[in-house]
Parts: sequence; structure tokens; C-alpha cells
Amino acid sequence: MILRAISLMILSMALLAGADAFFKLATLAAPIGQVMTLVGLGGTLLFIVMARALRVTVWSRDALHPMILLRNLFEVFGAIGMVVGLRYVPLPVFAAIIQTGPLVVTLGAALFLNEHVGWRRWAAVGVGIIGMMMVIRPFGAAFTGWELFAVMGITALSARDLVTRLSPGHIPALAISTWGFGSTLLPGLALWALTSEPSSFTGAALWPTLGAVVVTTSGYLAITSAMRMAPASIVAPFRYSRLVFTTGLGVLIFGDRPDFWTLAGSALILVAGLYTFVRERRLARAAEA
Repeated sequence: MILRAISLMILSMALLAGADAFFKLATLAAPIGQVMTLVGLGGTLLFIVMARALRVTVWSRDALHPMILLRNLFEVFGAIGMVVGLRYVPLPVFAAIIQTGPLVVTLGAALFLNEHVGWRRWAAVGVGIIGMMMVIRPFGAAFTGWELFAVMGITALSARDLVTRLSPGHIPALAISTWGFGSTLLPGLALWALTSEPSSFTGAALWPTLGAVVVTTSGYLAITSAMRMAPASIVAPFRYSRLVFTTGLGVLIFGDRPDFWTLAGSALILVAGLYTFVRERRLARAAEA
């Protein structure tokens, strides 16, 4: 069962890396707002279908709970940052930035949820931030500014994950995910309306958009199944396989060539994140003992 859970986690990361590539392909052929709207609409409809199949209630007053509304707000900012980042940032750089997510969650949990974080995990967070700075190099010639949208995206999504912990426990995860996807529709429409870029409904725009919907929801199902089959401390470290998959797709599809600083920064982020997982697992075992 554990081996199957690990395999599903790796599969989910491959699917989400595929979603990154599909998003980038779609935004190269169509306006960002159009892609956000169509993916949000398609994902919301698929989640509603899954909810009906599993008899999960989606239409309820729980959707107006303050923590759910706050979560959806972070979802919106996260979606905008991620899609804009995917459009303008090379995939290896984007992949390295988003892998700082678990470290940002650790930082946020200490600052806003009063969770105890020892000096070792603080050091790991610091190393991860140094790694991210090596990747984006804000004062270097290669810095474009678009990298900050990817940083905004992963920061907002990490805040979303923190707020999810504060959401009422009786609300099904599938319902929360459906509301989150649905919340991106209005900002997507707004961006679509405000852009001067012409809309595109050619195959080059629609097929990657459809691919993004399918692989994103499939990745969600795979990661949910993996987390239910085995303890998070066992399967969570395999989230970092997304770094390899996304970087590989960037090289194969878009001809990206990560330089030394990108690879070195990615390695620091990877080591810091894995150490954080290992440390949290040891602390959990000690608490149980």
C-alpha cells in the first residue's frame, strides 16, 4: 500500500508538471485571462461532476464561511501569479520557485498559527530562500521582473494552504476545491476583458487549455488518493519530483537551458525542503512517543 501511495504521489507530480506545460502552451497562443477563465470553468464543472458522483454537497452556506472566503481570495491571487509566471518565466526557473511552497508554509505556520519551529527548520527555510534568490537573481542581468509573479503565486497558494487548516473540519475537501476553482472565474473574465490581446479559439489555444483541465484534475485525484493511502510524512517528500518533471518538460518542449545558478539554487531548495520534511517527521514521532 505504501509503495502504491508513493507511486501515485509521483504520478500526481508528473501530471501537475504536465499542467504547467499545458498552461504555458495555452498562454503562448491565447490571452492569460482567456486561459484562466476556460481552465477555471472546466475544472469547476469537473469537480461538480465528481462531487455529484460521490454525493458530496457543494451548494451550501458553508461556502460563505469567512475562512473559505479568505481561502478563495488567496486562490485568486495564487492563480494570477502562477499563470502569469508560467507565461513569461522559463519552466526550470518557475519549477524551482514553486518548490519553495512547503518552506513558505512552515514560515507562515510559525508566524501566523503560532506553531513551534525550531532553529533547524528556521535554518532550512533560510537556505531555501537563499536558493530561490539564486534562481531569480533580482539584481542580475537575467532578471525580468516576471519572476515576482511566480513568487506571488506560490506565496498566495501557501497562504491558502494555511487558511485551509483553519477551515471547519466538517466541510468536504472536494467542496472546498470546487469553490476554489470557481473563485478564479471572475478575475479570469476581468483579465480577459481588460487585455488588448485578441482572443484565440484555434486548436493551438484550445487543446492545451483542455489538457490543462484534464491533467490538473487528474493530478488532484492522484495526490488525494496518495495522501489517504499512507501517512503524509512518507509520501510528501516525493512532491519534489515535480521539480524534475517540470524542468525536463521545459528542456524538451520549450528548449529551456537552465544555467548553473538555476541548478544550484534548485538543489538548495530541494535539500532544504527535504530536510524540513525529515525534521517534521522526527518531531512527530517524538511527540507520539
